[in-house]
Amino acid sequence: MAEVFGLDAYSPREIAERVNEFCVVKARLPLLTLLLLGMLAGAFIGLGGLVYTLVLSDPTLGFAASRLLGGLGFSLGLILVTVAGAELFTGNNLLAMAWASGRVSTRQVLRNWLAVSIANFAGAAGLAMLVFLSGHGALNGGAVAETAIRIATNKAALPWSEAFFRGVLCNILVCMAVWMALAGRSVTDKVLAIVFPISAFVAAGFEHSIANMYFFPLAMALGAPLAWADLFRNLLPVVLGNLAGGTLLVAGVYWVIYLRGTRRPAG
Repeated sequence: MAEVFGLDAYSPREIAERVNEFCVVKARLPLLTLLLLGMLAGAFIGLGGLVYTLVLSDPTLGFAASRLLGGLGFSLGLILVTVAGAELFTGNNLLAMAWASGRVSTRQVLRNWLAVSIANFAGAAGLAMLVFLSGHGALNGGAVAETAIRIATNKAALPWSEAFFRGVLCNILVCMAVWMALAGRSVTDKVLAIVFPISAFVAAGFEHSIANMYFFPLAMALGAPLAWADLFRNLLPVVLGNLAGGTLLVAGVYWVIYLRGTRRPAG
């Protein structure tokens, strides 16, 4: 009866197998398709950042309430990526599992990560420019613009080690959200699986490299005393942290648990 009404979920071992199959498909996507889906993902994450900024611009909310509600709003980004379909660098760190299983080659993984991250940047920065041109920052008497500038300025001031470890913790939760979404059989299942891990990482102040590709360009367009060099100084440790969290602490751990001993040559 549960299967008839879609109330069942894939088991963790089945999720591991599904991740492998999905990663093979991702690794073989044509370049143009990969780039367009990557641009969509960058824009989708930017939309999540837009809602997050809007929530934080309300001074009547307490600290915890604003962080939790902001995280809930930011969840829109990964929901769009997962349900509508897009290619997100941080979620694609799970390709490391298929690589460890021998299902995809090193070249295929690096091709995917490089193309997707570049496309994510284009989509996120492009959305930031559209948001700036729309006058969105003027909402709430200009408080939205002030909040956007404060978010990016605070990120730029993070020490290297803090940015790295916040990136690690962020992508543990992002990849767990993707992992659990693959357990679901319906849109409702996927949304519920995504909301809590994403809300948690945002509320805790962890660092998501693709979100920062939206926050920094928007803040600079709004007049923040930042330069592109500040963005790339932030991105280096955050990207490395995202990679460590997603590849080693999610994909790597689950590969050891469920798929160790199943390695075969990449097709």
